[in-house]
This record gives sequence, C-alpha cells and structure tokens, in this order.
Amino acid sequence: MTDLSQSVLSHSVNAVTTITLNAPSKLNSFTRAMHEQLLAALDAASTDDAVRCVVITGAGRGFCAGQDLADLDITPGQPPKLGNLVAEYFNPLVRRLNAFPKPIVMAVNGIAAGAGANLAQAGDICVAKQSASFVQAFVNIGLLPDSGGTYFLPRNVGTARAMGLAMLGSKLSAEDAASAGMIWQAVPDNEFDATVEATAAKLAALPTLALLAIRQAMRRGGSLDEQLDLEDSLQMKLGASHDFNEGVTAFLEKRPAHFLGH
Repeated sequence: MTDLSQSVLSHSVNAVTTITLNAPSKLNSFTRAMHEQLLAALDAASTDDAVRCVVITGAGRGFCAGQDLADLDITPGQPPKLGNLVAEYFNPLVRRLNAFPKPIVMAVNGIAAGAGANLAQAGDICVAKQSASFVQAFVNIGLLPDSGGTYFLPRNVGTARAMGLAMLGSKLSAEDAASAGMIWQAVPDNEFDATVEATAAKLAALPTLALLAIRQAMRRGGSLDEQLDLEDSLQMKLGASHDFNEGVTAFLEKRPAHFLGH
C-alpha cells in the first residue's frame, strides 16, 4: 500500500487499484489536502497500463461525510468563507471521474453524506454495505446539493424523490437507495469486500473502450435522434477496436474472450 498522504491511501492488486479516503475520525470528510491527493492517486492510476479498474472507498465506518467544515476559512464572529471551494475542488473532481479512462467502482462502506453522497453516484457502479446510508445534508447548513448532486440525483431516482431527498435532507438506507435506483447494489456487510472485489475484477476483464462508451452514452442528455447519432458514432469506433475483433473471434471459436482494453 502506498501512503500518498495522511488522508488518501492507494494500493493495487492485479489489474485493480483501490483508493481509500483515509480520515476515519472525521468520516473521511474532504479537506483541500484530500482533494489534491485523491486527484494525484487518480492520475497515477489513469496512466498505469496495468490498471484496468479503480475502486474508491473509505476507511473506518464512513465512506465520506462531504466537506470538512473545519477546513473552511473561518474568522471568529463572521460566517465561514465558502469561497471557490466548489469550483476549485469538487467540480474538477467530478469532471475527472466522468472523463476517467477506466471504469470506477464506488465501494460505500458507511455513511455517505453531502458531497460524499454525490461522489458515490459519480462512479460507474456503486456497491454499498447494507448498513451504509446516504443523506443530502446540504440543506441543513443552508446550501443546495453540489458535486453533481442536482445532475445525478434526479436522473437516478426521479425528480420527485430527488426533491424530497434534497429539500428534507432525509437519510436513505443503502437498501432503499438500491431500490430507488440511486446505486447498483446493497449487499450484506459480511459480503461487501468479496462483492466489490468480484465486481472490480469483472470490469477489469471487460473491454474498456466499450465500458467508457456506455458511460458516455448513458450520461448524454438529448433527443432520441441525438442519442441515435451518438450510438452510431460510438459503435463505429468500437467496431474498429481490438476487443471487438477478439470478442467476435472468441464467440465463433467458442472460447472465452481475452480483452486488452483497446
């Protein structure tokens, strides 16, 4: 395991890199240092040809409780200075995840609150412990969901549920989050590690270009005609890839395909 800082850990096994937010005493709340080290870990994984999938999780009993309010600029007797925190840190992180050149599994091991709840939705597949929960805590301090919350939440759970979750700040259990379509799967706590490992291993073995095209197409908003054109364009590119040729050849030869990610 590589200790990138006190707040982010990274280690790789086979073709999977696991990045752990590591501030358990504060439920892995974000600081500026954590943002910088998380981006550094993502950059390292993105350029490592041996890595085919990334898992992001949290240390201890929480996944991520959003922003560490103690890391804000605070002057006694004056309101905390939010400043350009969203523009300088959270938005670049979400954009980095959306453009990441490899599939991302969010492994939610505990509470995911505020920006943490939306970080969990910014990956490709989210697996959570049954004991985990999600809460759009922004309204409780006079803010609106950021870090992609107003984008991901209504698309995943529908406008009515998204409005209720955002306006009431209600906690949602992992099982209810899975039922509502916010995440892919809620699993018993004692099966969590094995499920995350199996999910990441499967993604690592699949054709990476196809996985990235699926992400791009699924998150594109537009008319039916625009979507059909996008599918056509992406399919043409995939049709020229090594992995498409390997997939067809393996099918015809009745053998397992060996994808290389290009």
